[in-house]
Amino acid sequence: MLAIARESWPAQLVALADREMLASRAAAIPGLAAVTLHDFDPDATPAPHTPGHLPVLHTPLARPAAPGRLDPANAAAVLATLDAAVDSCRDGRFDAMVTAPVQKSVIADAGFAFRGHTEYLAARCGVERVVMLLVAGGLRVALATTHLPLAAVPAAITRELLGDTLGILDGDLRRRFGLPRPRIAVLGLNPHAGEGGHLGREELDVIIPVLEALRAEGLDLTGPLPADTAFTPRALADVDAVLALYHDQGLPVLKHAGFGEAVNVTLGLPIVRTSVDHGTALDLAGTGRADAGSLRAAVTLAVALARPL
Repeated sequence: MLAIARESWPAQLVALADREMLASRAAAIPGLAAVTLHDFDPDATPAPHTPGHLPVLHTPLARPAAPGRLDPANAAAVLATLDAAVDSCRDGRFDAMVTAPVQKSVIADAGFAFRGHTEYLAARCGVERVVMLLVAGGLRVALATTHLPLAAVPAAITRELLGDTLGILDGDLRRRFGLPRPRIAVLGLNPHAGEGGHLGREELDVIIPVLEALRAEGLDLTGPLPADTAFTPRALADVDAVLALYHDQGLPVLKHAGFGEAVNVTLGLPIVRTSVDHGTALDLAGTGRADAGSLRAAVTLAVALARPL
């Protein structure tokens, strides 16, 4: 955040973090000490970001944080930061939230049932189902299931899940991305999309009936498609988004196409939320060698999605 605060932005940026921690990092990393931190004034008229200045909504840590060191004592403060961001978006103080990577294990070690940002934000907003969408340039890949063991995926792909997921994906591509009739390609679960039932029946029993029903309601859907050919340039030429059925079916392709520049978007929330496409990289913390490319892309997309279409 300190790195991109040196740049020009068409929207006001506000950091929700421990102010002393930010000041300590800025002082320790060459080039960042020039960023001036000041308290966020909620009563001031929002204005485009001023390079070299960063308003901070102070959310204190329980204990001082050392770069690259995990401390369960600060887990509650991490969640409090997320809560403050959600509340500020819902009450209209902010137009969007952008999350940095979080270490799930240390939050779990502190005794919190935390599977990840996406699930936490859904619960915090009172939303039963959300959809994870990754964006890299013109490639958009959504997931029907997220952080599940591979063995649990087939049972999780139900008609209800698939129908809800496609409804959210289609709706937010219209509402957030301004696509009047999104063209969505849906992948099959099995090799060769089941090969007519010879390599699995999920396509015949679940996926095809759902796609047929949703097409009758006006959704523009193709599939189920074999995953091994669905990401070729020709196949993607007439597609606005691809729905993969499990995490590692779609994300390796997207991250190969744009790792470090991709953005994670949570669809189905009443707020705009984007995030980086990578993890915490604890070995880079405090070194000044971390690449801010994905955060820059996440902020850019958040600004675009927050603007009225």
